[in-house]
Amino acid sequence: MPMNKAHILLILGLWVAALPYLGFPYSWKDALITVSGLGLIYFSYILFQELKIKEKDLEKTFENFSENKFEGAETAQEEKI
Repeated sequence: MPMNKAHILLILGLWVAALPYLGFPYSWKDALITVSGLGLIYFSYILFQELKIKEKDLEKTFENFSENKFEGAETAQEEKI
């Protein structure tokens, strides 16, 4: 079963929350927190980019409907004149 990016973010968040209590030496703990933080940043950025792409697709669909609406309104006004 493949893990999606949201599950990876959840697991990384739990890992970062539990890391101080796991008893690692300070040098290891610093390195693990740094690597985990960079992983969180990376997956958050990827999810943000995917969300922006989905929003653009939704906006394009909405613009098409609004263009059709305005074209019909203009022709109806022209016919009255």
